[in-house]
Amino acid sequence: MFRRLKTLHKRLEARLSDPAGPGLDAPEGRRRHLLHFQLFDHAFLRVLWTNAAKVADGVYRSNQPSPARMKRLKARGIHTVLSLRGDNPLSFNLLEREAATREGITLVSIRLYAKRLPSAETLIELERLFRTLGKPFLLHCKSGSDRAGFASALYLMMIENRPVAEAARQLDWRFLHLKTTPTGVLDHFFRVYDAAHKQTGISLMDWVRTEYDPKAVTRSFKAWLAARKGIPAPGVAAAAEAVLASAPDAPANTRPDLAGPDVKVEADPEAEDRPEDRP
Repeated sequence: MFRRLKTLHKRLEARLSDPAGPGLDAPEGRRRHLLHFQLFDHAFLRVLWTNAAKVADGVYRSNQPSPARMKRLKARGIHTVLSLRGDNPLSFNLLEREAATREGITLVSIRLYAKRLPSAETLIELERLFRTLGKPFLLHCKSGSDRAGFASALYLMMIENRPVAEAARQLDWRFLHLKTTPTGVLDHFFRVYDAAHKQTGISLMDWVRTEYDPKAVTRSFKAWLAARKGIPAPGVAAAAEAVLASAPDAPANTRPDLAGPDVKVEADPEAEDRPEDRP
């Protein structure tokens, strides 16, 4: 019975998200995208829960905004939205892009992940975006817990020059971020950097450009997580663990969630004569 329901669930999701189906300009297409948005992107959970917070002056974070919330954001003075979910033909992106165009909001997207570390190139591109996006801006992922927290912490370090311990508070249980699950690899990113910084004083972006290895940090996280759960860890990432041991007070709440520098300006009210970029 459960297996059959799971199969039906997958078939319905595939049907509603089929990129070959009708788009928002057709009544049938609009209905299917709205249904997918509510049921499979869980928009119904975000009607009252926004997971919103201020990151710094002119910078805010939240979960995925609905079209109605995009209208409220514009009324509150938000000119730019940075989506950490990438550009794709799924309901949440199509509806957000349409709302941004309608409200005159500049929508920019970059692909981040909750359980996978970003490449160095993605982090470099994210810093560039942080320095060039018009303020005030809102950054968001789906739930506003992991990717939004990671990006918020990076903004505080890259732009505001805040210390790791302070920035890492953006990855916290109050935003529903969990550090001892696979999403904790984002926290470990900051833990490993903090250890390197305490040893040599290296800056975050210099570390990203010259020392950062996503695979090595991920292996180190798996060893750290196994130790936390009392599982004998094999000799993987022993060197990294030794480095971390020299910084016992390093904060345990940080995380990264990005990937490939596939930055996308999806709606730009100041460039209406330009054709909209497509993936």
